[in-house]
Amino acid sequence: MLERYELEAFLTLAEELHFGRTAERLGVSTGRISQTVKKLERRVGTPLFARTSRSVRLTPVGHALYEDLLPAYRRIGAALERATAAGRGVHGRLRVGFGTPWGGELLTAAADRLLAVHPGCEITVHEVPLDGGFRSLRDGTLDAQCATFPVREPDLTAGPVLVTDERVLLLPAGHPLAGRASLGPEDLAGLDLIAPGGTVPDHWADHHYPCRTPSGAPVGRGPAAATWQEVLSHVTAGRGASPGAARGARYHPRPGIAYVPLRDVPPLEYGLVWPTASDSALLRAFVTEVGAGRDMHDGSSGRED
Repeated sequence: MLERYELEAFLTLAEELHFGRTAERLGVSTGRISQTVKKLERRVGTPLFARTSRSVRLTPVGHALYEDLLPAYRRIGAALERATAAGRGVHGRLRVGFGTPWGGELLTAAADRLLAVHPGCEITVHEVPLDGGFRSLRDGTLDAQCATFPVREPDLTAGPVLVTDERVLLLPAGHPLAGRASLGPEDLAGLDLIAPGGTVPDHWADHHYPCRTPSGAPVGRGPAAATWQEVLSHVTAGRGASPGAARGARYHPRPGIAYVPLRDVPPLEYGLVWPTASDSALLRAFVTEVGAGRDMHDGSSGRED
């Protein structure tokens, strides 16, 4: 049976892949982390991490152990949070937003589970338009939002990554690039990307809708879109292309659109975001419940889908 500190040390090191940062997060010495991991490896009978003077990475056995332990650890945390919340009395209203259908499913399921334990609370789930940015969090319309990372706003707190997905490029089915097996960042040169209008942060727009390829070739701009339905309509009509998530092909299938995988780019990451100044027992319980429910939603950890 694993002790709690062994479990936390292993899972945190698996996320950070750095002994110093792991020790800082857990408030212990680097030596304590090293000793704990060595003890665990002796128990398992094989290395869980491959270490060099410059890097730390999970071994195949370590990765498999991480995938097996993380869902159970999150569920234990959620159960403790629910028990703590019940003891101190969770109450009030929470309004949460989503921008993707898979985000909406995750939030709705978490709300249902939490309301089953705390029926006196009110949790409502709302769709956020593509061009909404974080306006609803700042004007008080929403208390939390499932957003596409990165989020680097000083007044907002971003939780852990809940969902990851590979990137694709949505192209008109008749486009010359639509038949490719995959596309690289340089293939964006000369295309017009359909990007959200409104108040999305510059760093977010640059990450998802670059104005130049890595070599410096310009990437054009197509018409702005306020919703995903507008994006799909513009692509179908041949007015431009749009980056998107691979699972979008299941949620938004259209005969006039090709979903072509993008290679050599980081995956898309989604997670909860809320105003840093906000704090309530209900919000904390919901954040924990969404994290635990993410594993029940698709049976994987936060790293792969």
